[in-house]
Amino acid sequence: MLANRGKTVEMGTRGPRWDRVQFAHFERALLARRVELDAQFGITQAELEGVRQARADASADDEHDPEGSTLSSDWSRIQGLEENISRQRLAIDAALQRIDDGSYGICVRCGKPVGIERLEARPASELCIVCARALE
Repeated sequence: MLANRGKTVEMGTRGPRWDRVQFAHFERALLARRVELDAQFGITQAELEGVRQARADASADDEHDPEGSTLSSDWSRIQGLEENISRQRLAIDAALQRIDDGSYGICVRCGKPVGIERLEARPASELCIVCARALE
């Protein structure tokens, strides 16, 4: 995926110079997280299928079970998890695209460096900490 092989890319006007090794470090972290999210997505899909099957079973009366959650609440919880996983996957895909085009590590809002510490903590970050706080 690394389109910038052998290149050194300037990050913003005051940012550090990055070489392919640094881009590769973040690319590996993003790809590893993507694999984790794909596995989580598969688990939620299996859970959702279980809820669908239970809802199809006419004898399932979960609304009066004092010991467990209802099928409706399970369905809602699982859909929320799927949506969160999907958002994270999209953010990772966008970060990988920024690596490919050489704009990774540059704030998409102000054009300044995102900051290595922020990228280490949140490799898919597209905003510097100042812009992220401004949008909270």
